[in-house]
Amino acid sequence: MTQSSDHMACRTGAAELLRGLKANGIEYLFANSGTDFPSIVEAYANLPAREAPTPLIVPHETAGIGMAHGYYLMTGKPQSVMVHVNVGLANSIMGIINAASDNIPVVVMSGRTPVTEHGRLGARATPIQYGQEMFNQSSLVADLVKFHYEMRYPEQAGMLATRATSLAISEPRGPVYLSLPSEALAEKTEDGLAPPPAGQVAATRSAPEPSSIARAAAWIAQARSPLIICQRTDPAGLDAAALIRLAEAHAIPVVEPFSLRNVMASDHPLFLGYDVKDPLAAADVVIVVDCLVPWIEKHHRPDPAKRIIHIGPDPTFGRLPMRSYQADLAIAGDTALTLDALNAALTCSPDAVATRRKLYTAMSAKRVASADNTALNGQADPMSAEWMSRCLSDIMDDRAVLFTELGVVPGAMRLAGPNRLFTVPHSGGLGWALPAALGAQLADRDRLCIACVGDGSYMFANPVACHQIAEALRLPILIIVKNNGLWNAVRRSVRNMYPAGAASQMNTMPLTSLEPLPDFTLIAKASRAYAERVTNGQDLPGALKRACAAIIEERRAALLELQVQISDLY
Repeated sequence: MTQSSDHMACRTGAAELLRGLKANGIEYLFANSGTDFPSIVEAYANLPAREAPTPLIVPHETAGIGMAHGYYLMTGKPQSVMVHVNVGLANSIMGIINAASDNIPVVVMSGRTPVTEHGRLGARATPIQYGQEMFNQSSLVADLVKFHYEMRYPEQAGMLATRATSLAISEPRGPVYLSLPSEALAEKTEDGLAPPPAGQVAATRSAPEPSSIARAAAWIAQARSPLIICQRTDPAGLDAAALIRLAEAHAIPVVEPFSLRNVMASDHPLFLGYDVKDPLAAADVVIVVDCLVPWIEKHHRPDPAKRIIHIGPDPTFGRLPMRSYQADLAIAGDTALTLDALNAALTCSPDAVATRRKLYTAMSAKRVASADNTALNGQADPMSAEWMSRCLSDIMDDRAVLFTELGVVPGAMRLAGPNRLFTVPHSGGLGWALPAALGAQLADRDRLCIACVGDGSYMFANPVACHQIAEALRLPILIIVKNNGLWNAVRRSVRNMYPAGAASQMNTMPLTSLEPLPDFTLIAKASRAYAERVTNGQDLPGALKRACAAIIEERRAALLELQVQISDLY
């Protein structure tokens, strides 16, 4: 190819789009390609590698979105995903729901079936391009994304990449979507019509209103039993560090109900665990830090006399149609900046601080001892989920991370600090943890990345696709499948709603059994992963040691299928 023809081949809408993504810090394109991808493929064949995101093949859309999600949690950097027209987008929706719920910035794209039937490069050439036609393809995700747009002209491509990325990473963060018609991707730009897009960075971190900080500080200073409720931190841990500074300076206890990204070390003397019931009942002023679900209104609705302060970039979570938590003060602002401002403005009685510190240190020590005892008593056949959880935290070094989906019991673990345990978002789109762990491993190939999932969640994750990715990209994660033979979340939901009902009296409820289960170890072995089944809890530490050896020494993924007791608690 001559220099001139090479230059023109790199001036298509597809090439400009890839250039724009790369220029905006997008390192990877997780791709599940289809017949809408020819111009993208041709652009990759012509562009220098440095000018486009690294393309990675993901054989299922759920895996692509989940990997981008996990990558962001490790790095704080958004990535891109491209899928096949409306059908691929439909397969992606569960992952997009999770990303929206968890405020994860992802640039999601899909082709759009050609608008034209003849006369243009990229016009319809197959029957499916008629069957995939829609009036408004973006409507599939319009309720979920911060921004959606269908590209009209190739000259827009680079600017669209900039606009989409900027909006995704501005607070409150979230996914965005671009619909890409085949003709616009294939068409060449004319000289002068596609200049390099102007830079658009994320909006700066917003500071809280000083008068609101002063008001909150006055309430907390007067409180007898203030309480902090949190359930996530940012990828860099800035929010967690600011929260811990505030808690330690004024002896304010912390509870993490429905934790998404753990904040406190398990043995911190001001940490009260993961059950909000008793701490919330005892508190008179409550500081809710960036929590979508600080408690369940049906079970734990606080006395209206308590003062409730909500803090975060979007403390009222405006994207939700219904969310009616009491809010006597809602302070919008960057979480870390707001917590540090509150810390600086707050002066508590030294005697009150000393009394609280002594009380909560004793309570925390009692909680830790009880958790230790419960975990150690679970070395049975089958083992308890608490023992499994403790064994997993025992193999986690200072950098290891664990992604859980109906898997571990957080209170049974010994977590050394923030951002060690990541839980499926409150949207509950199952099949998340396994690809999220793959994305985390891609972000740091030397880190131990663990996915602990229930047997049903493992099947939801499209495990054949995930194991293929792990082998193809050399991402040696550790997968724990907690096998109890049923959808226990459904069983527990029925028992909670109808405790005296007919279904609760049955040994096997309708619509809950997963029997006969496949041999999960064979699914892993099909992609050359190390695999082992464990039933007795006493054998688990040795099995984990063998699995980690396969990961570290052979650089291959490992799966342990564990027989675990059925519980009415989790």
